[in-house]
Amino acid sequence: MTAAPDGVPGSPEPQQSPPLAEGHPKHLAHTWDEARRTAFDRAAPIPPGRVPLSQALGRVLVEDITALQDMPHYASSAMDGWAVNGSGPWIIAESGQRLAPHQASPIVTGGLIPPGAKAVLRSESAVLGTDDDGLPLLQTGGTARPGEPRNGQHIREAGEEAAAGDVLVKAGATLNPAHLAVAALTGHDDLLVRGKPVVKLLLTGSEVVDRGMPVPGQVRDTFGPQLAAVVDMLGGINGGQERIGDSYPEWLAGLEDLPPEVPDPAALPADVVITTGGTGRSETDQLRRAVAELGGRLIIDGIAMRPGHPAVLAELPDGRFVLGLPGNPLAAMMALSTVGGPLLAALGHSPMPPVQEVPCGTTLEPEPGRTRLMPFRLLYGMASPAKHAGPGMMRGLASADGVMVVPPHGVKLGEAVPAFALPWGPPLPEPEAGSKPKARPAKAATRAGRDAAQPAGPVDWSALLG
Repeated sequence: MTAAPDGVPGSPEPQQSPPLAEGHPKHLAHTWDEARRTAFDRAAPIPPGRVPLSQALGRVLVEDITALQDMPHYASSAMDGWAVNGSGPWIIAESGQRLAPHQASPIVTGGLIPPGAKAVLRSESAVLGTDDDGLPLLQTGGTARPGEPRNGQHIREAGEEAAAGDVLVKAGATLNPAHLAVAALTGHDDLLVRGKPVVKLLLTGSEVVDRGMPVPGQVRDTFGPQLAAVVDMLGGINGGQERIGDSYPEWLAGLEDLPPEVPDPAALPADVVITTGGTGRSETDQLRRAVAELGGRLIIDGIAMRPGHPAVLAELPDGRFVLGLPGNPLAAMMALSTVGGPLLAALGHSPMPPVQEVPCGTTLEPEPGRTRLMPFRLLYGMASPAKHAGPGMMRGLASADGVMVVPPHGVKLGEAVPAFALPWGPPLPEPEAGSKPKARPAKAATRAGRDAAQPAGPVDWSALLG
């Protein structure tokens, strides 16, 4: 293994060949495993930071949420009705004033208990009348029970839920809506949470249209509707997106991250910029040139895999990572899973995305020199390539259960093959210890045939996939 870049252990550094005619050094492509490990090892976890409650949902709490004051912080009524002092009947007093014995004043649910009040009489348990002088008088009645109201009844005392300083949510919790409500109730405006990468999307292509039916020479935008959502599933925070053409000035401006003329106080600085297209080596592919102009360094420049070979990972002097995805939608998604998943996991304090083995439901011939990523569907517990998942086809990915990582030497029918789940899909089923793929018995054509011996080994069911 070669030395890791900048002393990072375990990250193979691609060797370089002589500079190309346009002045860019050409790197040897990483293997699929090397690319994943390099992306993961190169990134350091983002330090914790404070975020407002509105941005804390789903984040991992770094320090306990403690009560900044009693909860509730004042004695309040648990019912609509009357605050009363002593036994009835009660003389009606103005709201909010101190109540003397045998006085009452109206109160609503959550209302501040006035000084002198000993209990709350529910509205449905009270009857308004008059005394001998015609003055208003409150008495129990209606649905009132004997002895109602008891001393302290229907009063929510201060500190009943928590006292100031109590731990309400412990560090390490993944914050849910109820956690945020509790934090707000006790006076918190922000919380200290684990760092999470902010991702800006730079979508390119002069031929791309985002509405309607594209004419020949145009293509419909497929990244706009999906990429931000996939980044969120991989653990990133959407830092906005920008669409540019194919010219070098547009590329340079898009990566420079210049401050806007009118700053947005809610905008977060990007940790990662994900670009689409421009990763080839033609004169119109500007990513490498723009990265070099900004003083950046290529970490990954091509991966020995298909689809997604021309993926690029670079680091700019300001610490931002640039992940260049190919312009083909399927190739881009495979590159994002290969490089983007591990990169965002490392930045966000998560482990390397898992890869596990599944039994292969067909024979896959060798393709020396590169790994093939094949969307698959599970059929009778075995993984078979999804139809309509060839180069450039998204249809197969839309119906896939996961992606097989087919090694260059190929895979035999029934042999275990590495695979990973899709960001939007369920985890892959765990294989049973010591189990072998089960074949579905062949359907008997006749009654006598039902007693015939059934196949004992794996059967290629891939032809049944639609």
